[in-house]
Amino acid sequence: MASDIEIAQKAKVEKITTIASKIDISEEFLVPYGHDKAKVSLDFLNTLHNNKEGNLILVSAISPTPAGEGKTTTTVGLGDGLNRIGKKTLICLREPSLGPVFGVKGGAAGGGYAQIVPMEDINLHFTGDFSAIALANNLLAAMIDNHIHHGNALQIDSRRVTWKRVVDMNDRALRDTAVGLGGPGNGYTRQDGFDIVVASEVMAIFCLAESVDDLKTRLGQIVIGSTREGKLITAKDLNAHGAMTVLLKDALQPNLVQTLENNPAFVHGGPFANIAHGCNSVIATKTALRLADYVVTEAGFGADLGAEKFIDIKCRKTGLKPKAAVIVATVRALKYHGGVDVKELNSENCHALEKGLVNLERHVHNVMENYGLPCVVSINKFTFDTAKEIEIIKTRMSELGVSVVLAEHWAKGGEGAEELANEVVRLVDKGSDPRFVYEDGDSLWEKVTKVATKIYGASNVTASTKVKKQLSDWENAGFGKYPICVAKTQSSFSTDASVRGAPSDHTVNVREVRLAAGAGFIVMVCGDIMTMPGLPKVPSAEKIDVDGDGKVVGLF
Repeated sequence: MASDIEIAQKAKVEKITTIASKIDISEEFLVPYGHDKAKVSLDFLNTLHNNKEGNLILVSAISPTPAGEGKTTTTVGLGDGLNRIGKKTLICLREPSLGPVFGVKGGAAGGGYAQIVPMEDINLHFTGDFSAIALANNLLAAMIDNHIHHGNALQIDSRRVTWKRVVDMNDRALRDTAVGLGGPGNGYTRQDGFDIVVASEVMAIFCLAESVDDLKTRLGQIVIGSTREGKLITAKDLNAHGAMTVLLKDALQPNLVQTLENNPAFVHGGPFANIAHGCNSVIATKTALRLADYVVTEAGFGADLGAEKFIDIKCRKTGLKPKAAVIVATVRALKYHGGVDVKELNSENCHALEKGLVNLERHVHNVMENYGLPCVVSINKFTFDTAKEIEIIKTRMSELGVSVVLAEHWAKGGEGAEELANEVVRLVDKGSDPRFVYEDGDSLWEKVTKVATKIYGASNVTASTKVKKQLSDWENAGFGKYPICVAKTQSSFSTDASVRGAPSDHTVNVREVRLAAGAGFIVMVCGDIMTMPGLPKVPSAEKIDVDGDGKVVGLF
């Protein structure tokens, strides 16, 4: 079968003006980037306030494995499937980061016959949003050091500067750096470091802001460090927030593209869920809800990470209320959670499957009992899955009152997701009662403890005296009402990436905390997770190239 990129390059792509007309966006409100992608003017968004809201569907997954699950592919396939059964549907996805594209994960535009296009553009520079976010972030970093160099009127303690520079590439050598070397003309020497763009607070603000004014206000609230006496210094104190907003104002317009079946899709914003809050922009989601009867969106990685942050951060802050959830899994991935080596996953192994099903069961429990959403399990079908293995999954899920649908959208596009689409419609009609894992009034420590014990299955949460004091200080400064954003490995419910299945009674250690005052949450860094990933031994970049005709090859 053809590769993902070959399928995408052979697609019959419609002009973006035609795609826009399907959701009643006239050409005057489009900012085209060529013929097949465009930004939608913020002026158009302001005309939608009286439109009826559609139904929001969340796509999540089991804990990711090297075997793959296909969450984005399912989001695209479900959107096409809902359109096929007559439901006016839009999908909302995150923009891919170049780090994983050139690293180990590859792109994030779906796969097979359930993709969004132009696949190469979306996975690479797209419309320049990530560049704008990096520039805004690094402008603030430059203004901090410049202020210190020119007299430091704000009395910023250079040892307490917390704002890092960013780059949209996995580069472990940049995790810890020193700046200001080379003499007095180069500023004051201090320790610094880089995060990847998707971990930047500017990215989080970008995805949570609901207008240009809201964006500027949030940027001004960014805390960049403190004085020796502990007074917090903000971007507004440095008069940086206005220029940062200028760099971001055009990027804030949502990006419109299409699926292989020429259905509209918004792709906007892209925080990772293992180190950030893992959801596409609020602007894109709310716009889609005013334009369609159904909106299908995804939250990064498993339901313990992306879905929890979708509920506890994005929905809490914006009033969004999903009506149902889809949990994506594969037979191969479940056998991996049961202890099978990757090389042996194509062989029937019912014992390992039954053992690995505990991972799916916990995610289902979290979605239904802790997030309050009805759900369906979508199994991405592989040719070597056996009838006996599928029956085992259906039997276990039936005990929880959850349907299992075999989805074939990877091979058949929207046609292969019609059964899933019909089940989603049934769940929406059934109704939901979405709820948060913790309350606003809980202490920051109570919040992380509830997430760790309720969602991860932990029995204990630990932290150093320094971390606990920092949380206490922030609570005394008025930040205790903020939700939390846990940064931890996506590969396990625990903080140890090698632990498969559904570990219980483990300990979650909070080794570092970060204040994201502009985004309005507290980052809890747990285990050995890095906010600047590294490339693998053989990065995907080694296979990506361009042929003599100018076509990109090797991208997946």
